[in-house]
Amino acid sequence: MAAGDLVTAPGHVQFGELLLGPGTPYRWAKLTGWEESPALDSGTVPRADAHGALPGRLLAQPRTVTLDEMVIRAAPSAMGAVVRALSAATALAETERPLAVRLDGAPPLMVWARCLRRSVPVTTGGYALGVVTGAALQFEATDPRRYELTEQRATARLPQPEPGLDWHTAPGEHLDWPLDFGEPGATGALSATNAGDAPTHPTITFRGPLARPSLTCLSSGEAVEYDIALAADDTLVVDTAAGTVLLNGGPSRIYTATPRSVPEGTFVLAPGTSAFTFRAAPGSTDPRASATLRWRSAYW
Repeated sequence: MAAGDLVTAPGHVQFGELLLGPGTPYRWAKLTGWEESPALDSGTVPRADAHGALPGRLLAQPRTVTLDEMVIRAAPSAMGAVVRALSAATALAETERPLAVRLDGAPPLMVWARCLRRSVPVTTGGYALGVVTGAALQFEATDPRRYELTEQRATARLPQPEPGLDWHTAPGEHLDWPLDFGEPGATGALSATNAGDAPTHPTITFRGPLARPSLTCLSSGEAVEYDIALAADDTLVVDTAAGTVLLNGGPSRIYTATPRSVPEGTFVLAPGTSAFTFRAAPGSTDPRASATLRWRSAYW
């Protein structure tokens, strides 16, 4: 199941395969930590010889999201099963799962989170009537950015020349208007739009055959480049969020980064539209070679 597949109406919250909100036994009245900005670690330090401070880097801390004032409704005979289903879906886990939230008619946003706390008040009256009030769930997202559900992608191929006009006409024939210059050649360019207000980490896939693949951001001049030769069936996947460079999904090839390549974790898509160029070593001209950029728009 893809992230947010069950989210179809305002008020829906999906954690893994658990749906809460309208049309479910689990209703909520208050959501905190979702629209609030996350806490910050500040690198600002006091000035040693003047008033004020030297501004330092600001880094966001994990985001804590709490569903409060929850009401659980079920037939009295089914209340225990409904509560156990909630407990199973929010059990302690080592890995994060998608937490998608839709507040209104706008598309939902998601984070990857774990459920840290679950509170379900138990009263004999509540179970007998089939209504439990005052329940709560608390989640922690180690990456505080909120992402769109749909992953975007853009692909570029190595620059190729245009075929141009075909002047080899038979005797008595001539070129007809409009002139046919053939299919446009590839430019090796691609663009990516981050519609959010936070930088987002893309995933880059280089596919052979080619040598020394690189992708350069034209606005910042930053590039990722690897001194490696890829065969036609090879892929080199650069996960800038995880800081990994994997060949065919297996062995790391991060050590092949060239001196002009920036650290993978710093290669991000800023809010707005960014333009990139895909290049390779001289002699790499195979039209099958490609670079694919995958990303989600990110919001604070």
